[in-house]
Amino acid sequence: MSLNATANTPEPAVPEFKTLLGHPRPLWMLFMAEFWERFAFYGIRWAMVLYIVAQFHGGDATGERPASELYGAYLALVYAGAIFGGYVADKLIGFQRSILLGALFMAIGLFMLASPTELLFKLGLATIIVGNGLFKPIISTLVGKLYLQGDERRDSGFTIFYMGINLGAMIAPVITGWLARQVFGTDAMPHYQVVFICSGVGMLASLVWFWLGRAQLKGIGAPAPGQQNVGRVGMVAVVGALIGVPLFYFLLTIDANALQILLMTLFIVPALMLLVEGIRTGTVARDKVIAMLVIFVFNVLFWMFFEQAGSSFTFLGDRIVDRQFGDWTFPLEWFQSVNSVAIITLAPIMAWMWVKMGKANPSIPRKFGLGLVFNGLAFLLLMVALSSMVNDAGKIPFWTLFMVYVIQSVGELCLSPIGLSMTTKLAPARLGGMAMGCWFLSIAIGNNMAGIFAGKVSGDGGMTVQSAHAGYTFGFWALAGAGVVLFLVAPLINKLMHGVK
Repeated sequence: MSLNATANTPEPAVPEFKTLLGHPRPLWMLFMAEFWERFAFYGIRWAMVLYIVAQFHGGDATGERPASELYGAYLALVYAGAIFGGYVADKLIGFQRSILLGALFMAIGLFMLASPTELLFKLGLATIIVGNGLFKPIISTLVGKLYLQGDERRDSGFTIFYMGINLGAMIAPVITGWLARQVFGTDAMPHYQVVFICSGVGMLASLVWFWLGRAQLKGIGAPAPGQQNVGRVGMVAVVGALIGVPLFYFLLTIDANALQILLMTLFIVPALMLLVEGIRTGTVARDKVIAMLVIFVFNVLFWMFFEQAGSSFTFLGDRIVDRQFGDWTFPLEWFQSVNSVAIITLAPIMAWMWVKMGKANPSIPRKFGLGLVFNGLAFLLLMVALSSMVNDAGKIPFWTLFMVYVIQSVGELCLSPIGLSMTTKLAPARLGGMAMGCWFLSIAIGNNMAGIFAGKVSGDGGMTVQSAHAGYTFGFWALAGAGVVLFLVAPLINKLMHGVK
């Protein structure tokens, strides 16, 4: 994404900012803009596959497979589409205008999801994908531009910003679920359209918040000389609407396996270019590229199984998990908040732990290996629950799925925070942006595979205890096996990394 799109552009001087709690005031404006964007993004996560089955498949369980595959394709294209955001912001319209235009596209797309027709629903998803590419990678870059290189507050500033992401993700399912079930619908018949409308309102809040607060940036992210013409924004909007949206709509409608081949092709081409550049540059650069690409492969596997949260885990929680506590039923959508609560709670603890370990701190490949192992342990818990904890009603205990989200969060904290940093350190100097694109494409491939895998877990007739057990057993062995392999080859990968930590 744009984290490296501007790597070769001289950084302008950072203005003097008033501070709030020790950080530049614009950080808190960006914090809230991102909070509302994540509110919108995660607000629809719990409802999407349930709505697709209910609205477009008449509530028949045979709709679970196509719903999961569509959800996986949507997530994959969100990451793949974001690769272009850095170029648009850097070369065409500037960072601030890119964020505003992206927020507008996403808001429109979210409102379109409330349409009862499948055509407009998929067009809405495509519109969100275009908007996300213009918004998501750019706002993170603006956070970094608030600090001078070497400013000791930079890391804690990103930590604060990261908390905004997780706070938005945490409360969104609670609020959208309450509106859909208690205010405009019932537990038996949730009003899913309200979820999408509420998320669209959240996205508009992000747009208005950034529009009103952007003056605080004192020119950071403003259009560069030659980019001030408002017509450029109109041109990007037209291209996004007339080319981007139809393109992503087409990709959402093709077979999931065909999309997988396309994504893998998109990954292989720049990966080979990176390898050629590494070989051309020298032995050290070549080795670093090889190490980076090997880790990318394991990254695909992690996200393939981690991203069951919005698909197969939703169907599992809806059909097979006992959520009853006396007269009260644990709302299905609240499971989506568990990851954010775990991240907020565990992230400071794990950060402290890595520091305390000092020289015993695991290497990058071993942290990735730990991420895979913890992800695998979550599937082991499900495997055991589905084989030996099923009650007479055909349901497994509530705590099992709850802990799955917690255990997966530990795995995420081992792996996800170091991915971007690792890529910037191992990539050839001339192709930093391309390497970042490969990183996000590896996540995109994993997300699309997540949809395909979730579809297989449900099978043609909908999820059962037997189909879930078979699928999640495979997930455990795949993740555990990959984690063990990565631990074993870690010394070799470390050697290829030539001291990068």
